[in-house]
Amino acid sequence: MGIPATKVSKVRMTGPLAPFASAFRSKLKDLGYAPLTIASELRMAADWSRWLQERSLSAADVTSVLVGQFVSERRSAGRISPYPPRVFNTMIEILVERGVVQAGTEAPVPGSPVDVLLGSFDRFLLAERGLARCTATAYVLRARRFLAQQVPSDVLADLKAKDVTDAVRAEAAMVSVGSTQFFVVAVRSFLRFCFIEGLIPADLSGAALTITGRRRSPLAAGITTADTRRLLGTCDRRGRDGRRDYAILLILLRLGLRASEVAALSLEDIDWRAGLIVVHGKGSRDDRLPLPVDVGQAITGYLQRGRPRTLHREVFVRSLAPLEALGRGGISTVVRRACQRAGLAPIGAHRLRHTLACEMVNSGVPLTEIAQVLRHRSLESAALYARLDIDGLRALARPWPGGER
Repeated sequence: MGIPATKVSKVRMTGPLAPFASAFRSKLKDLGYAPLTIASELRMAADWSRWLQERSLSAADVTSVLVGQFVSERRSAGRISPYPPRVFNTMIEILVERGVVQAGTEAPVPGSPVDVLLGSFDRFLLAERGLARCTATAYVLRARRFLAQQVPSDVLADLKAKDVTDAVRAEAAMVSVGSTQFFVVAVRSFLRFCFIEGLIPADLSGAALTITGRRRSPLAAGITTADTRRLLGTCDRRGRDGRRDYAILLILLRLGLRASEVAALSLEDIDWRAGLIVVHGKGSRDDRLPLPVDVGQAITGYLQRGRPRTLHREVFVRSLAPLEALGRGGISTVVRRACQRAGLAPIGAHRLRHTLACEMVNSGVPLTEIAQVLRHRSLESAALYARLDIDGLRALARPWPGGER
């Protein structure tokens, strides 16, 4: 039974945003949304357009402040959560593309005051601190956890130095030294931001105590060959998701790429004639690596019979709308879900990178070559895997004084 045409096609938009309704519809279609979803979001955009018209505002007047005001008024009227952020973000992207508003006009996620605060903190980290996207996200996640534990009332002005110290102590009791140290760095940055913005009367960043201690340095651990087969075997390569997941797992296992590097792969990075692949690594470093036959076949199978049509150029994209790049988190999720299907303990994508290194060590590959394959800047980074060569280390050990006694 088809979707009634009245629900899909007859969405009237009036007001200053009406000239952009067609572009709005096309953009949502390109993102893979169903016709009924597109019609629903067109109605939301139409409501926003009427609101602007009632206040004699034009499309050029659109700002993040107006978006927040619109959402706030609608919530006061009893509409709790009918406006997803993409309605505003998509329309603003169109206005920027048409030159109606300046680039940088951002629509905040309609949410609680904490969401708005953390959104500002995120923009501060990217614009002022110049942090990478993944690092800024990690800071924001820890700032959110800090707020949930120490500022449940959303009143930052009441925050005391003791609250900050208690938060660090509580974190140290739950996680490793390294994780706690990262938490301290993130909280300090957040508290400095709050002080700069005038949200707290004093700079409390110094109350986030420095955590000292030796990080545990366990042996680099991969997974067994049997577990590798189980992981790959869980991918149903008759379906599009299975083809995608199989290609991702094979790239991680055969090339030793990081999750962020797999996520950054674009269609232009693969030279099929030369059998090479360009990897965008840490520090804006690009490396050309040989493309193994089985990896190339897996990617080809996904591109031909699994990858949905989308304007995005990244190799691996979501299978459901919005059809966007999978991202670093999406790559890690693929690995964790494969572990769940295989009945294995959850592991991260980086564990598969260690697996490749361990296999090379066990095969007698020199450390210099391991460093080249893993694209380490320094041989010291690859020296971690030297401890796996137990037989080689045993030959270096000096006899115990006095013999067996």
